[in-house]
Amino acid sequence: MRKEKFTTSAGYPLPMGSFLKPDGVNFAVFSRHAKEVTLILFKSGQEDPHAEIPLDPMINRTGNIWHILLHDLDTNLRYGYRMSGPYDPKGAGHFFSQEKLLLDPYAKALTGGSEWGIPYCRSGLCTPLSSFQRRCCIIGNDFDWEGDRPLNIPLEKSIIYELHVRGFTRDASSGVAHPGTYHGVVEKIPYLKKLGITAVELLPITEFNEHEITNHNPFTGERLKNFWGYSPISFFAPKAAYAVNGRNGNQVREFKEMVKALHRAGIEVILDVVFNHTAEGGSDGPVISFRGLDNVIYYLLDPKSREYLNFSGCGNTVNCNHPLVRHLIMDCLRYWVMEMHVDGFRFDLASVLGRDQQGNVLSNPPMVEKIAEDPILADTKIIAEAWDAAGLYQVGSFSTNRRWAEWNGKFRDDVRRFLCGHDDMVAPLATRLAGSADLYQDDGRTPRNSINFITSHDGFTLYDQVSYNEKHNLANGEENRDGGNDNLSWNSGSEGPTDNLALERLRKRRIKTFATILMLSQGVPMLVAGDEFGRSQQGNNNAYCQDNEISWLNWELAQQNHSLLRFFTQLIALRKRHPVFHRTDFFPPGEENQEIEWQSTTPGRPDWSASCKTLAFVLHGTMAGTRRDDDFFVMLNGGHTSAEFIIPSPPAGRLWHRLLDTSAASPHDIVNESKGEPVRTTSLPVANLAAVVFVSKPA
Repeated sequence: MRKEKFTTSAGYPLPMGSFLKPDGVNFAVFSRHAKEVTLILFKSGQEDPHAEIPLDPMINRTGNIWHILLHDLDTNLRYGYRMSGPYDPKGAGHFFSQEKLLLDPYAKALTGGSEWGIPYCRSGLCTPLSSFQRRCCIIGNDFDWEGDRPLNIPLEKSIIYELHVRGFTRDASSGVAHPGTYHGVVEKIPYLKKLGITAVELLPITEFNEHEITNHNPFTGERLKNFWGYSPISFFAPKAAYAVNGRNGNQVREFKEMVKALHRAGIEVILDVVFNHTAEGGSDGPVISFRGLDNVIYYLLDPKSREYLNFSGCGNTVNCNHPLVRHLIMDCLRYWVMEMHVDGFRFDLASVLGRDQQGNVLSNPPMVEKIAEDPILADTKIIAEAWDAAGLYQVGSFSTNRRWAEWNGKFRDDVRRFLCGHDDMVAPLATRLAGSADLYQDDGRTPRNSINFITSHDGFTLYDQVSYNEKHNLANGEENRDGGNDNLSWNSGSEGPTDNLALERLRKRRIKTFATILMLSQGVPMLVAGDEFGRSQQGNNNAYCQDNEISWLNWELAQQNHSLLRFFTQLIALRKRHPVFHRTDFFPPGEENQEIEWQSTTPGRPDWSASCKTLAFVLHGTMAGTRRDDDFFVMLNGGHTSAEFIIPSPPAGRLWHRLLDTSAASPHDIVNESKGEPVRTTSLPVANLAAVVFVSKPA
């Protein structure tokens, strides 16, 4: 190792990470229990360190922050840390080791991993954990945002589109020049604009190791990969393999270019963030960063055995309500908003954020409150997956703070049950259609706190929801044990692919009825990329490890199922045009309510009995005596036989026009409002598992 001389000074404890200053680069890292800290510098592509700089605790330490300022430093150098201290995993819980190169938790980009699927290694020595031996890049902030500002689309007017950056365009059918990348998403912006969504919600895009899975596909023998990315090795660094050129920190620039391009198209960016666990796993997992920096601070440990508490299902649980960890998470969220211009976050297994340092559930978790009340995040969308892997389910009770929206798992389950023909589902469906007041009204929240969804990345696609009774996960290499068993699905009469045209028509009808309920319900709709044109995962409901055609979008389906795509596009446009579908408050209770009228098949006569399978409602465009919108009459038949609905009289001076019928063939399944035929009959048959919608227009 060449002993290069560096001009150094004490440096500053804040900000954390590496930070460019006029007189050099400042480094700051936290460790309360380390006895010695050494900053290791590397030249790009070199295995051996370029320099090792011990930090003097008398000069380079303020409290528990170790820091140093290097003057005239070549910012192309890479860095990491080595820490000495007690190694006592089963006693004090420490994992210090002078042998381990540790990543800076605040690193804004990492070296290596720029080629998806190719292990990052040097000197030709690749091991299953090679891609953990990465280094940190020094990143400046010289990107030209060209005046880009947050879009601040009101949450109630949002339509969220969940997608995987790689899977969205990786298939050759995507037709993009840069498949599987941030640029690939940019190339699909015209499609996203035409579809009409207002926000993309990206599955994890911070660095993870796709090679960490050791299972093999039993059919092909191929080693499987961590495709979804819910296993972070960094909270700040965007994944290099999602960039066209993910070297030298360029992944940061390409991510910013994607955000800027989406914003220009009027589309917000929401990140799926994983603060509940890390890729270091249990006690037998790798030492990458947090474990080697200060294990007892960053993770929840059993006070006696010092084993990792596992509320995430992934081997460890981040100690989110330790003050230092809260500080780290807040710094991270602010960075993605301030420097990367993202518009919101979906918090994976967010209930972990509400556990104390012993794993107990807190009544008013500081971490949850701090996110909601942070002034920097005041206009940022914050969405909780309000459960964790240890059985804590908090949908409707995650937080009383109005800032927090939630993935409404009860919406998903109730709508699925209704369109499988289950008993006793009419009343729950009505509650979900009206915005889930049972979950959000008592503490002063509104329908906008409910993120409504039928499907997400986790589970069946919408096409598979109507095509499979059982999960088909053998390709995951876990003997079909993984993935949920209770999918609330029905295959419509035959398991999997079919040549039966009548059965296929029923499946498409049910998909369109699901979409109609989703888009015409109060709350915020979220759909999964590809559902709009009938994407299938071949019955796999846990495709976390499938980096192949199971997970990649087949864009040929957009042509093959163009009528289904047309239906979704027009349905989204319908919702966006009419404020009656995105209220900011709940319907008035009881007899005061003149804004929605429920019925079964007869006006004025709702049927909440267990055996009833029909529900209809009039949604009035007149609110507080003022006409603000058109009126809608929506009929839903969750039964397996046709049902005759009596049509209520339209409001005075108006006529009902047929707008949508999910049992009709395209283009008659949904028509432009100006072309809807006036309704002259007093009753109408609605096919099994179908929806019919009328709109009122002046007579």
